[in-house]
Order: sequence, then C-alpha cells, then structure tokens
Amino acid sequence: MTEQSETKCAEEDLPPHIKDWSKHHVREWARKLDGVDEAVAEKLFQKDVSGCVFLILDIEDLNEINVTFGPAKLLIHARDELVKIMTEEPTSSANQPGKPCKPYPFCRYHDTFRYLESSILDITESGASDLIEPCHEYKGFTNTTDETKMSKFTVEVIRFAAACMNSRTNGTIHFGIGDTPDFIHGQVLGVLVQDREAYAKELKYAIDGHFEYKHKDAAQKCIKPPRFVQVLNKNMTSSDKFVIEVDVVPDSTICEENLYHTHTVDTRKAKKKAKVKEMELQPSKCFLVRDGGCSRDLLAPTTSAKPLTEYKHFIDNMAQRSQLRKKAEEKHLSVIKSSTQGSRLSEMITGGSPSLDKSHFEQYLIVTNKSHSSQFESMGFLVELNPTAVLDFDPESTKHGLQCHFSQQSTVSVHLPERYKITEGIEDIANKLKLTRNTSWVCCNGGVENEVPSDMDQWLMDKGASIRDVISFLCRKDVLPNKRFLVIFLLLSTVSEKMDPLVETFSTFWQELRGTDQILCVCDNENAFNSWRDLIESRCGINISGRCIYELSFAEVNGTVLSLWSKNRRSSRFLPCGGGSTVLLQKKDEQSLNTLEVLCVNQCEGGNEDKIVIEENFYKGGKVSWWNFYFSEQPGCTPFIKRDKFDYIKNTVIPDLCSLRKACVLFNLMHVPGCGGTSLAMHTLWAHRDRFRCAVLRSSNADFTDAAHQVVRLLMYDHKEQIPTVPVLLMIDDFDDMEKVFDLQQLIEKECAQKKVQSKSAQVILLNCMRSESSELPEPTDTVFIGNNLSEKEQRMFEEKLVEIEKTHKNAETFYGFMIMKKNFKSEYIQGVVHNTLKSFSMNQKPAQLLAVLVLLHVYCKGASLSISLCEEFLGLQPKPFCGTIKVEDGFGKFSAFIANCSVEGKVVFKAVKIIHSSIASHCLKELTKKHNVNKADIADLLLTTNKLYECTQGKDNLLQDVHHILVKRHYSAEEESKFSPLIQDIASETPGLEEMVLKNASIRFEKDAIVSQLLARYYYLTKKDFSEAKFWADKAKALSKDSSYIADTLAQVMKHELKNAVANYKDEPISPEKLNTSLKLAQSAIEAFKEAQSLAKKESVQRLQIKTDNCPFNTAGCLGEIQVGVLVIDVLAKTPIFASDNVRHDIMSQVLSGDVDLQSVARNDPRNNKNRSYYAILRQFEDVLYNLKYRMRVNFDYLENFYVNLGSRFGLKDIREQVAQKELLRCFSLYAKLFCKTDSAALLRNKMMHNVLKLHQSRQFLEKEKADTYSGILNCLSNDISTEMMEKIARQYFLVCAPEHNPTTAERINYIYANVVLSCIKLESQQLQPYRQLIDLLCKLLREQIPLSDRLPLFFIAVVLFWPHLDCPDCRNLGSYISEMKTLYHVVMKEVYNGKSPIVHFLLGKKQGYERLVHSGELKKCIMSEEEQFASMWGNGKIWKERKVEELLCRVTGEVKSTFILADTCFPKLKLEVAPMYRSQISGLAEGSKVSFFIGFSMKGPLALDIDLKL
Repeated sequence: MTEQSETKCAEEDLPPHIKDWSKHHVREWARKLDGVDEAVAEKLFQKDVSGCVFLILDIEDLNEINVTFGPAKLLIHARDELVKIMTEEPTSSANQPGKPCKPYPFCRYHDTFRYLESSILDITESGASDLIEPCHEYKGFTNTTDETKMSKFTVEVIRFAAACMNSRTNGTIHFGIGDTPDFIHGQVLGVLVQDREAYAKELKYAIDGHFEYKHKDAAQKCIKPPRFVQVLNKNMTSSDKFVIEVDVVPDSTICEENLYHTHTVDTRKAKKKAKVKEMELQPSKCFLVRDGGCSRDLLAPTTSAKPLTEYKHFIDNMAQRSQLRKKAEEKHLSVIKSSTQGSRLSEMITGGSPSLDKSHFEQYLIVTNKSHSSQFESMGFLVELNPTAVLDFDPESTKHGLQCHFSQQSTVSVHLPERYKITEGIEDIANKLKLTRNTSWVCCNGGVENEVPSDMDQWLMDKGASIRDVISFLCRKDVLPNKRFLVIFLLLSTVSEKMDPLVETFSTFWQELRGTDQILCVCDNENAFNSWRDLIESRCGINISGRCIYELSFAEVNGTVLSLWSKNRRSSRFLPCGGGSTVLLQKKDEQSLNTLEVLCVNQCEGGNEDKIVIEENFYKGGKVSWWNFYFSEQPGCTPFIKRDKFDYIKNTVIPDLCSLRKACVLFNLMHVPGCGGTSLAMHTLWAHRDRFRCAVLRSSNADFTDAAHQVVRLLMYDHKEQIPTVPVLLMIDDFDDMEKVFDLQQLIEKECAQKKVQSKSAQVILLNCMRSESSELPEPTDTVFIGNNLSEKEQRMFEEKLVEIEKTHKNAETFYGFMIMKKNFKSEYIQGVVHNTLKSFSMNQKPAQLLAVLVLLHVYCKGASLSISLCEEFLGLQPKPFCGTIKVEDGFGKFSAFIANCSVEGKVVFKAVKIIHSSIASHCLKELTKKHNVNKADIADLLLTTNKLYECTQGKDNLLQDVHHILVKRHYSAEEESKFSPLIQDIASETPGLEEMVLKNASIRFEKDAIVSQLLARYYYLTKKDFSEAKFWADKAKALSKDSSYIADTLAQVMKHELKNAVANYKDEPISPEKLNTSLKLAQSAIEAFKEAQSLAKKESVQRLQIKTDNCPFNTAGCLGEIQVGVLVIDVLAKTPIFASDNVRHDIMSQVLSGDVDLQSVARNDPRNNKNRSYYAILRQFEDVLYNLKYRMRVNFDYLENFYVNLGSRFGLKDIREQVAQKELLRCFSLYAKLFCKTDSAALLRNKMMHNVLKLHQSRQFLEKEKADTYSGILNCLSNDISTEMMEKIARQYFLVCAPEHNPTTAERINYIYANVVLSCIKLESQQLQPYRQLIDLLCKLLREQIPLSDRLPLFFIAVVLFWPHLDCPDCRNLGSYISEMKTLYHVVMKEVYNGKSPIVHFLLGKKQGYERLVHSGELKKCIMSEEEQFASMWGNGKIWKERKVEELLCRVTGEVKSTFILADTCFPKLKLEVAPMYRSQISGLAEGSKVSFFIGFSMKGPLALDIDLKL
C-alpha cells in the first residue's frame, strides 16, 4: 500500500491506477518504502521507469540497473500488494467507507472510546491552529513488514513530534488511519499489534537517539506514550486491530523558548556504524515544523537564493511563539468551571426525593451501548438500582461486557427482544420473563442464542421492529407503574451516528412516554454529550440538555448514586450460622432467592425509614413490616404487643417441631381475619431471626418448585457439609387451600432428599398463617388458633400502646386497624365508624364507586386489592414523574381512612390499595345496603360492566382473578355441597332474580372463560330448571375447554338433572310410553357423557403424573354421575307396568338389568304382553343400556371403593368434597343393593333341591349388600365402625362360600383371608375367627396357583403382611419377589387415580405374634385418645411415634440405607427386604450402608419405613 510522501505537499497526489503514473510518481512512491534507499528511487527515475513500465518489471530487470537483491525484492513485493488491493471489488467491506467519527479524546488514556472499522475521522490532517486544539497526521501503516514497522513507527513519531514541539502546538499522529489515493482520507483501517510494550520501549529509545542530548528529557515529557485504540467491526464486535496514536503536548513550562533539532539517523546507531566504516557520513540535523498537513524540515537544501532565511526567521520568532503558547494554555484552563450536576443527578434519579430509599420512581430501565472494562468499577450503582430491564446494544456484553460484569453481582435473565412480542396475556409474558423479580437483560444487537449482530446501517432493518416491541411492552401501564419508572440512557461509548440504534431507541421511548420527564441521559464527557444532544435534536427536534448529566465522571456518578441510599440499604446482611456466628449473605445470592423475603440477623439496622409514615400505615390497618418490630425495640419505645400465644409458640410449639425426624414440618397459625394473625407470625420470625434462617414466601401463587429449591438453598447456604446447623423458619401467608400448603411441604421434602440433606431433626419449619372464618376451632397438635377476643392481659397492653401512639401521632383516632383490636372487636364501635364515614356516600361519585368495589372484593375474596395505577386511572388522577404529586389514598377523599397501601406479589410485583380491615369491609357492605340502597347486585354489576376497571393498568390480571374468584369459588361443608359461590348465593337471597343478571354480565366479561360458562349452565339446571339454556352454556364451556373432565361432567350433569327433574314430575303411574322413551334417551345420553368425563379424568390424571407438580386428585364425578343415572333408570323402570306389579316383577327387572334375562323372554312370559307391547318396543331400543346397567354400576362402585379405601389425602387431610361424594355413593349403593342384593321368591325356598344353591346365592348377595365382596370393602370395615356381630356374620358367610364343594373363586378365597384378618383386629377372641396357621396354609396354597391379574395385588399385599418374617413362620422365602411385584402392580392398577394421593397404611408391624402382630391404625388412635383431625396431624408431623403407648405397641426394625430405599433386617440373617421410606428426606444425606431403625407400615404400594432414626 502507498503512503503520503515524507515531504509531501498538498499538490502532490498519486493517481489511483499505477498505469497512469509518471516516472516522477514512481520515484515518489519508491522513496516512501522502508528499506529502499533514495539512490534506488533515483535509479528508477534516471531509467525512465513510468507506471506502465513498472508493472512489467521483475527482479532480473532491476538487477540489470544495479538494484541489489534486497531492495529489488521489496519493490516487487510492494508493487504486487498494491496491484492486489487496487483490483479488489469496489464493494469489498475494506473499501466501503463508514460514517464520520470523532478522534479519540486528546491526551486521554482511559476513555472507553473505540473506532469503528471504515469510519472516517472528521478532522483533516492539519497544522497549528490555536496551539491547544491538536493537529493531526494519518499513517495507513499497511505497507510495512515485521522487520521495518517499528523503525517506520519511531521515525514518523519523531518527525511529527519535533515539528509539533517547534511549532508549539498540540498534536496526534495516528497509525492505522488511511489516506488517499488508496483510501478515503481519515479512513479507519487498524493495525495488528502483537506487543504493545515494544512500541513504548522503542519510542522511548528513539527519542533519546534522535533528539539532542540536552533536550532528551523535555522530549520524553512532551511525547506521550503510544495509545492503542481498539477497532470494532461494523457490527460492534471486537476485532484484533488497533489504531496506534501518539499525543504530543509541548507544555510552555517544559519547552520555554528552546529549539528542538533532531538527527535524521539515530545517533547511537550511527556511532556504532562509524567504528566499522570510518567513511560513514555524520548524521545530518533537521529542524522540523508543521506546515499545513505535513512536517517540513527548514534545514533541508533548497533552490532558493537565501536557503536559511525561513529557518532564521522562525528562530527569531520563537520567544513570541512560546508566549502565545503560554497564553493559550491559560485561556484553556480558565474555561474549566465548577459543576452543579451532582445535585441535578440526585434530583433527577429520585424524582425530587431526598433519597433513593424514598424515590418517586419504583423501577428503573437502563439503555446502554458498548462498554469498556475500565468502566466496570464505576458501575456499582447499577447493581443497587436493581433495574427492571437493561436494553444492551453491545453484542459482546455477555462475553466480556457489562452484562458479564453485572451478572457476577446480581441475578439476571438474558433475553432476546423477540421474547417481548405480545403473543399471549401481558402479565403471563411478564411472569415468564420474571420481569419484576430479576433484572431482564435484553440483548438488542445479538450476541446470544446464535443471534448474529447487525452492522449499524442494517440494525434498523434487522432488529429495529423487535426493539420497538420491547419498548412498547415495557411502557404499558399494565407492566410498569405509570409515571413511576425512569429510563436511564447510560452512554458508555460516544454516540456519533444518526443511524446509531440508541438514537432510534431514544426516539421510541420519547414517543411512548410522551416526553422526556421519565428519561435521564448520562455520559462522562462533554464531547459525548454534544454529539448525543445534536443527534437527538436532529432526530426528535428537542433539546435534551436539561435531562443530561455529562460533567461528572462515571466514578462520580457511581459515588453520587450510592450516597443516595441509606446505610441500611448499602450495608452487608447476615444469616445465622449457629453458636452465635453469622455468615454474609451476598446480594446476588439474596436476589436469586426471589420467591422469598429473607429476614436477616441485622435487619433494618442503620436504616432511616420514616417511622411516622410506617407506623401510621400499620396502625391504620396496613400489613406489619419488619420496621415496626425494629422501631418498637428502640430506646424510649414500648415493646411490640406480645400476644398470649406468642410465648407458647416460642417455648413449646417450635422446640417440639425441631425435635421431629422429618425434613419439613408444618405448624398452622389459624386466625380470624383482622385479629393480628399475620403480625403474630411475623413477630415469631423476628424473635427467632438469630436462631433460624427466617424467610417469608412472597406469594401464595409462587412456583412451588422454585420456592422449594430456594428454601433448601437458604438452608444450605455457606454449609460445606450436608448437615445444616440452623433450620429454616418459613412463613407462608394467605393460602386459601391446605392442599397447596401440603404441595409446598412435599416439594421441600423432595428437594431435601434430592440435595441429600441429612435430617436427624426438622430442617424446615413451615409456619402457615391462614385465615379462618370460624371464631372457634379445635386445635390439633400442630395448630394454634387466634380468635377475635383479646384476653385481659392483651387489652392492657393495647391500652399502654395507645398512650404512646397518641404522644407521637396527631390522627390516632383514625388508626382503625389498631382501635378495632383495642376495642376488642366490638361490633358497635365498628358500626359507628362505618356509619359516620359513609354519611355522605353517593354511588354517582367515582371515589364512592371504587370504595364499593373494594369492599365487595374484600368481603368475598380475602386479601383482594386494586392497583394504584388502576385507581389513578379510574379517579382521573394525573401522576407526575416527580415527588409531591397527589397520593392515591387522598383521591378517595373522606373514605381514605378506610384505605391502606400494600404490595402485591402477582405475576408482576405492583403497589396497590386495600380495605384496612375485614370487619370494616363487612360493615360497609351492610351499611351501603341498609342506609344507601346500594345492594350487592348493584356493586357486582358495576364491577362487571365498568370497562375502565379493566383497561391497560397494572394488576388487571389480579383483578380479573379476584372477580372470577368471587363468582365461581364455592365453599364446601361436610353436610352439603354448596351450589354457588357465597356472593351469588347472597345476591339470590338479598335480591332474588338479580343473580341471573350478574351471571349474564359475568359471561360477557369472561366471554372466553369455560368455567364461567360452566357456572351459567349450573345456574340454569340447578336453579331455573331451564335445561335447554343450561345445555347451551354447557356446550359453550365444552367448546372452550374440550379436554377438561370437569367441563365434560357439567354437560352430563345437565342431562342427568333433566332426567331427575322429569322423573320427579312423573305423578301418574304407570309412566306413559312416550315419557319412558324420553327418559331412556336422556339416560343414554347422560351415561355416554359421563363415560367421556371418566375417560378425560383418567387422561388428566396420567398427564398430571408426568408434570409431577400438579397434585390435583382424580376427578370421580364421572363415575358417581353414571351411578346416579343408573339409580334414576331403575326408578323410571319401576314406574312401568312391566316391572311394577309385584316382587316377582322386581326380580325380573333385576335379572334384565344384570343381563341374565333378555326382554324377549320377559315378553313371552308376560300375561299382559299385548297391553305392554309399546313399552317392550321402546325398551328394546335401549337394550345395551339396560343389559349393562348393573355391570356398569358395579364397575363404578368397585372403582371408587378401591380409590377411597386404598388412597388417602396427603398428610391425612380430609377432603370435604370427597366426604360429600362418599355420602351420595352410600345412598346410591343402598338403592342398588335393594334391587340387586335380595331374592324373595318363596317358591325357591320350598324346593329342597334348590335350597343349598339358594343359600349360597343369598350368602353372596349378603356379602355384596354389605360391600364385603371385595378386599377393599372388607378393609373398609376397619374404618367404618362396623359392629362385631356384622363382621362375624361376614366371616361366617365367607366360610360357607369358600367351602371346597362350592368351588369358590380366587377372589373369594383371598377375601376369606381378609375377612379373618379384619375380624382379628375387631374381636381377636371371636369364635368365627379361623386359626392363624390354617389361614397361612390357605395363603400358601393360593400363592402356588395361577392367579388372575386382577387378584394379584390384594393377594401379594396380604401375603407380605402375614409373611413378614418371624420365627414361627418360615414361609417367607419369596417375600422379596412379592414386594417387588406388588410395587409394579400398584403402579399398573392405581396409575389412573393415585396422583395427589398417598397410599393408606392399613396395618403396622407389632411386637406380638400371630394375628396380634398386625396393628391397625385404629389401635394407634386408641393409644392417644384423639379426634380424627388431631390423629391425622400427629401422623403427618411424626409426633405420634413419640407417644409411649405407640412405641410399646409397635415393633422397631433395623436396616441399612441403600440409595433411595432401606434393606430391612429380619429374624433370618440372610433375608433382607426392601422397604421404601415414607419420607425420602429421612434417609437423604445418609451414607450408603448407614444403619437405621424404623417402624414398618403396610400399604398397597409396599412396606413403608416410618419414623426413621439413625443408629449410632
């Protein structure tokens, strides 16, 4: 490549093509080549070598004109390289010029400035201007070899530096910047640099050699070390090229009036050569000055008559020139002025608040570009700001940029912009992005997931649309709080192009936010600011100077922002480690626990929160915060009110729980809403923060898998071993379903097992703070109840606290949350407060409407709230992006005393308002109805039809969920299943008929919601008996949710209820043929619909098993519904003349429905056949239904019995809906048994030949009638309080049935064994009980036979129970294979139904022998004399095993831990049996081979190890 001539002048430019060169051009070009002497260039000139000739020369030709091999080789190589470059395609990226750019800031070394490949420096090569503004010289530095580049570099720097020093002007010489003719003037090329240090060393060495000895020090000071500026590729990724720059600063104090001559040759090298070659000429001197764009030697020979005139004139003026330099320096220094931007930054970043702790802005968005590693130490403020999202335009950010640095200190979720495209619900997208939980890092120019970065010119086309989607999404009012977030443009690199993505991004934010009030721009130098300001003014037509910070360095920005946080916010936080020690909780680790609010040992210390505001919010009725406990412990304050149950929880409950051998134990704190239950729970955590790792689950709707993972991480934090020293005390609040609590507990257990956490004692204590509507509850051992009745001691403490409150708060009379408790929940006080506050209530006013909506939601959906954004929109408040704007509570006017602030952890986190107290809400609802004629239907109608409530605001999804809840959620009781939600039932009771209007409006608001359509269907078939309308809504629900068994069941229920209604209206007997036809058609359709519901239920259950986190149990409604239709069909048939006349006819119906007799036979034997012909014709159309009726009913009875008997709800919790279903099942079975389980034919009894057959038949019918003809039915006798006499009768009947001459089935012989085992548990001394050994012999005989698949599970279960090894029973050699096959069969037989259930332990291993070896769970209940709920609680938490009587009753077995199971020892040393732990966590963390002891329970899933204890 070519370079400008060393002595170039403006008029001398080489033509772009070599063929156009003259011999003068060739000479000039050759002179510039390193390694080629002047003499060689002259030889070419003398031989008339023009461009055309030069193109065809070779080395031999050059040798002929006496050019030696070395220079000749260099000439040919340089020419070929030049030809190659010139013949490249014009579209080559190397030749495509970029956009103008500024040079690197003068005399700076740590700026983050980088050049972009092929961009053009917008400053031309120049001479001295004002002496301070640097002149520039460009060197392509492309036509050099490794051997010559260093000397070329040093020579060029010396020439340029000497010229600048003599001219007294600042200057920069750039290597790697192209020039004409080969490149555009100022084009960024870059240079490959292997060793940066070598350049600095060589330059220092060259300065000493070229400058006069007396000026060496001055030259070293004026010539700055080389700077290496990285060159980025066009797509902003890093390249391996640099522009090498050397700044020259001839400071007046250093240069004074000195003259700087330089030697053309390094004097030190010249001296060495002189010794070898004495004829060598002495190196000549130069005196260089800047002349325009080049450096000129004033001592060079000229053709002028007065050769040194210009030189002498320059020297004479040196004193004047030095003086000009000094004045220029002084003028430049006077421009630097003091800055006030620190205070401006503080005001803008907080919205005018005095600190970031109280910032007007709730969230921050960061937009940034290419970063430099030197900036990272000044980016600490970003971590503290915890931005919601960062839009990063650096494609290398995740590798070694800002994201890489930030993620080391904080949790981030890295996304591409496509993730923000609206393809589903807004809050669903935000939830998946974890938008308000982690910092969402948006890579706006690729660099992740194989996304290729785009060049600046292409970015808008490639990625502009997706970034607009990101910005539009983030600026939505239902994503981030309106006017309460700040967008910070953090310009880490100078933005100098109008096509820069940041310019477009700014424009989009400016449009979305409708101005710049929510935008702050930060850069660290004025040049960057000027460029940015000009670009934005050009693009948007606005001046953003007032929203920019540019006079502060990033270090100063960092310090300023960090100083705005309180000491508490910036201080380290610590967790307890046991023994009084603590461990530092790193900020990133705490942020990663985003489902938990961690309570640290030093919580609140050093904080400057506003005590008055926090206490007011709490006393008004807001949720208690850690600050309330902290303030109450400060000197001069009365302690936080300690409830009576506090000491009991602290001194009894928690120590008891800690002693249990279970990884995760549960403790329930049940409380009436508004009585201080949550405060007591948090007080408990506060008091234990130095002994437990305390945390609160942020949301009851959190992902429990994530929560369990994070709880165990908190437990194991900074523990090297798998044995944690400090348990976790986790508070969970606002759960409305105990099943969800158990889901979480089970997942924590599972996580402890997976992480092999050793649990010799409880490692996680769940403190479940749950509301209860009842004011009095029985208290199981793991439950404490807080009611709405204060003790005298508590009332005294409230009195004392009121005295303190009145001293510090002027408006204590409006602290209704506190006062309601202080008044001991007196209804008269609450009623008076509500009456006075609502005196001027008018439903026409918006504050009143919003209050009514909040009240209704609060009463029927506990904890309901409305987002502040929604309230502001509805009330017409106009928030501004700075402090001092109107508070939303004030927008409620005179009702504001009933409103409290809260934070909602939904799919996104947002601030909201709620009613301060449940009692206030319920009394408000009564007052509105009584005094203001506003009923519940009116408010519900307003809530459902007011579109403004559902516009684009934060919390919209939460509101829809709450509204859905109050419409749909039913309350269940053991007595009956409620038909509708309490709200709908109350509206129907208060204003009959208006509930239909409310439901119709609900169907419009929730048009695509299958459950609301299902609700309408239920309303029409249950209440209105309008079955066509009900079917319309059921069909619509089915269309919306085709795969839901619950929706399919509703369609079937419509048909069933239509049939039931028809049957109830059949007053005339016999029924007419037409009505019979209608009824059987309905029955047939209903049966098919229920079968579909059953199929879907089984499919759902299997799918839930695959998900593993969905513990919803099997939907039994389809099975029960089909049974109910069968009962109705029997009822209908009984009204026909064919089956209605006498007992014989009754038996005939039984036989027909059993499929034993066909209708043709019945008709032939019917003396009234002709009269009943029309009935027979109709019945024959439904033969399939009729002949299979008994079979289908029996299949469903057995299926449900197997389900209810062998599977229990997890942790022993009773399911009220299942209890209601079982009650209905019992009713249906009694009707079934009445038809199918008795024979009244006297003729058969008189026939002696038939007597034995009839007796056997009656025995089997008796067993069926008593539900004792299946093993599960017999097992159920243990828990349904069957009488001893009845059980003995069952045993007698089985003795008869199983007589060898009666050829009993395999199932009957198995049942015979079960009957005896159950009888032994009820009455061991019964005469009907078969000898134990005889039973064992029968069992052995059965096991040797071929067993049908359907009978194998009950057989192997009873074999494992009876054959469990003991010295008197050696028949146990195959026990291991029975256990193995039993487990397999359990999963095969129960797969469709066991999801969300636990196998019931039917028997436990006792210490005695024979029948007495089997201990039924009922025996354990007798030991502890407890109610069912308390027994279930003690079983669930393991307390039952600590009872002395229980320990005396059960046999403790030893065994050895093997991975996920235990090998139990037996009385035979060589026989070890596999036992599964009831809770895997009890063996997790134990080394393979560890010896343990345990009790054994027998379930259909196999033997289970209970109360596992490590043997030392």
